[in-house]
Amino acid sequence: MRLTGPLGPKHLHAGSMGQCRHVPANPGNPHAHHPQRPTSHHTRMSAPHFEAVLFDCDGVLVDSEPLTNGVLRDMLAERGWPLTLDECMLQFVGKAVSDEAVLIEQKTGTPVTDDWLASFRHRRNVALQAQVSAIPNVADALHRIHAGHDGRIACASGADRFKVELMLGKLGLLRYFEQRIFSGHEMPRSKPHPDVYLAAATALAALPTRCAVVEDTLTGVRAGVAAGATVFAYVPPSSRHVDAGVLRQAGAYHVFDDMALLPGLLGL
Repeated sequence: MRLTGPLGPKHLHAGSMGQCRHVPANPGNPHAHHPQRPTSHHTRMSAPHFEAVLFDCDGVLVDSEPLTNGVLRDMLAERGWPLTLDECMLQFVGKAVSDEAVLIEQKTGTPVTDDWLASFRHRRNVALQAQVSAIPNVADALHRIHAGHDGRIACASGADRFKVELMLGKLGLLRYFEQRIFSGHEMPRSKPHPDVYLAAATALAALPTRCAVVEDTLTGVRAGVAAGATVFAYVPPSSRHVDAGVLRQAGAYHVFDDMALLPGLLGL
């Protein structure tokens, strides 16, 4: 799927940076485009013109990780690997359960079968359908970013498509991403490889180096940086499972703690 149409020049005005924290460019990615840096936490900046904005899903658009990991914790305990919810999230947030099959088999002494993974997905989906909520302030941020970029936004997730569409549909966010959802399960390689972000950029006829990526995990930040994009890392004050310093070291351009700040960071 490829969306076409003229880009046309845009003149975006600087927005207040609020409490965002400046992060230096990734020195290991010399070919990535990085806009001019601000000089202080409260300095207004001439924001770059991004051709497209690419969002992760879990932890960026939807507050799903505690629910998903609660189900996983219960199923691992049933196999003899007891974990607290915090321990489970520290181990598995940002990763596909199927990619962690070797670890699970080592810890439980039982194989990770297709039937077990299907059972996990079913129990996870039931919990998400009943309880998932949107990240605070994300709906208004999406509305502004979608309008400000002429609809050139996409959801590029490491999760399976059914899960992404279930959550976005339940929360009324799917309309911003119709036919612009990309799953790592459908790519040759999932995150931290850049494939899903490169596919999303190609579909939007955007250069990866002119895309902004919004992520919340080390795995996701690495994927965005590997794609050559400018990565904005969301770390809310309540987060206990992601270290902002680690995301900086991985190449995140900005770390911010409130989705209400994102449109301004993108120059809207």
